[in-house]
Amino acid sequence: MRAMTSSPGTQSIDRAAQLLVQVVENSEPTSVASLVETTGLPKSTTSRLVRALERQGLVQRDGARGSLSPGPVLLRFARRDAEVDLPALAHDTLRRLAAETGETINLAVAGPQGVEQIAQEDSRHFLGGTNWVGRRVPYHCSANGKALLALGAARLPDGDLERVTPKTIVDRREFDAELKAVRTRGYATAVDELEPGLSAVAAPVFGPDRDAVAALSVSGPTMRMSSARLEELGALLVHHAAELSALLDHDHHEAKRGAA
Repeated sequence: MRAMTSSPGTQSIDRAAQLLVQVVENSEPTSVASLVETTGLPKSTTSRLVRALERQGLVQRDGARGSLSPGPVLLRFARRDAEVDLPALAHDTLRRLAAETGETINLAVAGPQGVEQIAQEDSRHFLGGTNWVGRRVPYHCSANGKALLALGAARLPDGDLERVTPKTIVDRREFDAELKAVRTRGYATAVDELEPGLSAVAAPVFGPDRDAVAALSVSGPTMRMSSARLEELGALLVHHAAELSALLDHDHHEAKRGAA
């Protein structure tokens, strides 16, 4: 592709857009080296712009090879016409979970800079009644974030494991092992990680294509969240998350039949 010409003020925007178009139009994940060859941009410039696109959720790296594909923001945009109202669909599930556990229940999705809380049912306790809707939390130290990371629905922004308090600094290999455990047992936990005294457990919710599209969580004060309790809640969440996934699948097929 011929390099685009523009005024100095818009050159970086033009170049980033050029890279994004290449990633979106390629049928297979694209390497940085391929982008350099195709666009004629310097490797250092290409790498810098790709990192900026990653931070905004416009591209994401696939697997250990680091090839690039469209990011979660573009994927959500591509599916928006077929998407159901997820908070509305999950309303009864959240209410049942809140009644069964007595704790705060949240539904969250992946955002470019962190986990975005989109629906909540409050705890029946005075302690633990924070409203999380509309708030963004980091991936690495939240149960919802770990559930989304483990299933490939999100990617850690650059430096996230370093820009944290000493309490939550972890070795990357240990963190990867924790995400593997999440995939094995079906749920994630975070104990005193997002903030001292707060614990949570979360399970992924799957869309019709079996990709993780959201996470369902139970959170409360650590004093009420023993290891045994977290395990019990994890199993409960896996069950309810599977029911919500089935509802998403049913709604998707009903919408397709209605549009036919």
